[in-house]
Amino acid sequence: MGQLVHTLPEGPPVLGVALLAGEIYLLRHKKRNQVEVYDVVTYHLQRRLTVSDIRGVVDMTSCEYNRCVYIGDHVDDFVHRLDVDVQGVATRWAVNDAPWGLSVNAAHNVIVTCPVVRKVKEFGSHGNLVRELEFSDDIITPWHVIQTRSGQFVVCHGNRDDPVNRVCMMSDDGRHIVHSHGGEPGSDIGRFHVPRHLAVDDNEFVFVADINNLRVTLLSPTLEYVRQVVSRDQLKWLPGRLSLDRERRHLCVADNEWNGEQAKYIAGRVVVFSV
Repeated sequence: MGQLVHTLPEGPPVLGVALLAGEIYLLRHKKRNQVEVYDVVTYHLQRRLTVSDIRGVVDMTSCEYNRCVYIGDHVDDFVHRLDVDVQGVATRWAVNDAPWGLSVNAAHNVIVTCPVVRKVKEFGSHGNLVRELEFSDDIITPWHVIQTRSGQFVVCHGNRDDPVNRVCMMSDDGRHIVHSHGGEPGSDIGRFHVPRHLAVDDNEFVFVADINNLRVTLLSPTLEYVRQVVSRDQLKWLPGRLSLDRERRHLCVADNEWNGEQAKYIAGRVVVFSV
């Protein structure tokens, strides 16, 4: 089991967390969108970066090569690029479908998951569309996709009412399942209940935020069960986003409180575990 390292302050829901150049970037849901930047060693708040014109934050990822963070907006269907070396410099481009999960591949391109249309889109760092892939019919509600160095795609898919909740490794054309883990929704080992977000380490082991089971599961590069790395006892609310500090082997988990009556997240924090 992962060991608790630190908990960042509670506040509005955390809809994006990413690591870049020794710092943790955290984006909360509030009227004025600001990225909070924390030191990865001391966990002290360093600064805040304002990002304008975002109405529906869904995810955030980072690129060390381009020294920027990318933020998905599912209301206006944009990806925003925030260059961290020059405060306030942000650009955006249209996805033309509602984005959800974001990641960056080995070519430093942005992988955007679009659940409603079951597509993954690859964009260059300034928004040029590189390619667009549509998943096979048995990939229902894909939330987050990460492309491995070999070109295959790891995808977590399935909502609470979907017949299948899985993590799959897809061929590089997105049409064929190479490996999979999961099946019918459930809480037993080998099952997921809305696997919502992923992180992959340098050896291609896969961390899965299993949101309704209140846990994070570790899978092998061929998607076999290894162990549970974060349990419900180590979380206060629901684990919705992951970001992995590969150098320190620290996993940042966005832990958000869901209010059923209001049908929305009302609070959040980031919990850091040694894995």
